[in-house]
Formats: sequence, structure tokens, C-alpha cells
Amino acid sequence: MVPPPIPPSTGFVLAWSDEFSGADGSTPDASKWTYDLGGGGWGNNELETYTNRAVNAQIKGGNLVITAQKETFTGTDGISRDYTSARLKTQGVFAQAYGRFEARIKIPAGQGMWPAFWMLGNDIAANGWPKCGEIDIMENIGREPGMAHGSLHGPSSTAPTSDETSTVTLPNNANFADDFHIYAVEWEPTQIRFYLDSNNYATFNKANWPANGTWVFDHPYFIILNVAVGGNWPGSPDATTQFPQQMLVDYVRVYTKQ
Repeated sequence: MVPPPIPPSTGFVLAWSDEFSGADGSTPDASKWTYDLGGGGWGNNELETYTNRAVNAQIKGGNLVITAQKETFTGTDGISRDYTSARLKTQGVFAQAYGRFEARIKIPAGQGMWPAFWMLGNDIAANGWPKCGEIDIMENIGREPGMAHGSLHGPSSTAPTSDETSTVTLPNNANFADDFHIYAVEWEPTQIRFYLDSNNYATFNKANWPANGTWVFDHPYFIILNVAVGGNWPGSPDATTQFPQQMLVDYVRVYTKQ
């Protein structure tokens, strides 16, 4: 049963959403989502090629299903990889500063898997990363099945980036891949709060941002949903990793504060 569009905190009005209610086998709504494509590693030495094929991203059972597959595939960039997946984004279609950004997701599992629900500043083309800023609402790596990460990344005058990060675990040593959970941030001009289901597990404030960093969370950001395979952080898949792996997204909802 799909929960009603009422966030845990009061005072928010729905501004944008995708309920992924299209026909089974259809591709994501092109008026709401575009794709990152290719296999260049994405700055993390990732092992997948991102495609816009329905086999990697389609609607099924009222969910967006992003599927990571083990297959040798050459993308439009001419790079051949041994895995494929999808990376959807609202860049150029939708961006917002401040409010509540929420998704109900069931993540994949396995060594080397790296699902994420995150955002980048919509000035990335002009200013690059990390000046554009990054809000990671949910990241998980397969070797940590019971832990999710929430992070902020921005520029620094003394290091590659300025960062704040936190983690959250489930009760009773449960694994995130076993069920759907709601991942969200509530973003105000000087504060960003991270939520798992109804639990506000981390709060980051402008006043406590690293001294040599710049708080760049003051302009519109666009949304990204992806499943990476391998990379510096999760490491590569191994013999225990089963493919295909899927991330199911029941909905994405964005609210503005009244």
C-alpha cells in the first residue's frame, strides 16, 4: 500500500513528484527525468556504463526499477564495460532550493553495489564540482548492508572538499535491501536535516560548517537516482555478488515550506 503524500513534518506543500505509476515496461517520464550516459568512471573509478535502455530503467509495479546487469556493453562514449546500470536526473527539467526532498526506496544488495539518492547544484555546468555543492540524501555500499550515509559536500580553500557526513542503522541489525524505507532531507537556508523514515538522524548547520569551506547550499539543486557498480568506495563486485541487482523507487516527492 502506497503511503499518502504527507511528510513526517508539518508545514510543507507538495511542489513536484513522480509516483512512477506508468504502464509496466514503460520508460521514465521524459518530462521529469533525463539520463547521464557513459562509462568513464564518474570520478570514482566506477565499473558500469550508464544507459537509457528500458532494461536498465523502467516502470514496473508502480515503481521505478533501476537494474544493474553484468554484461559487456559499449556506450555512446565508446567505452566498454562489464556492467550496465542507469543514472536518472532532473537536471534541466526541475531544480529547487530549500524544502523537503523525499523518496521511498528499496535498495539493491551485494558487494560492490552503490545505490544513491542525491542532488547536485544546478550551476554545475558553469561552476563545476564541488563549487556547485552536493547533497547525498542516501548512499549505501554493499559491504555495509545495515548502514546508510547522508552527506553534504562543498568547496574548500585548503582541501579538495569541505564535508559533513553521518550514518544511520536499522534496529535489530536489519538490512536496508530487505524493505522499502523513506529517505529525506529538510533543507533550510542555514540548516539541512537528514531523515530515515521518521527519524531525524543528522542535522548540519551553516554555523558549524568547516572553517575553510563554503556553505554552497543556497541555490537550486537537481535530483539524481542511480545504482553504481564498483568504484573507490564500495570496491568491486566479487564472487558473492549476484546480478542483476535492482533499486526500486516507489516515489520521489519534493515539498516547499509554507
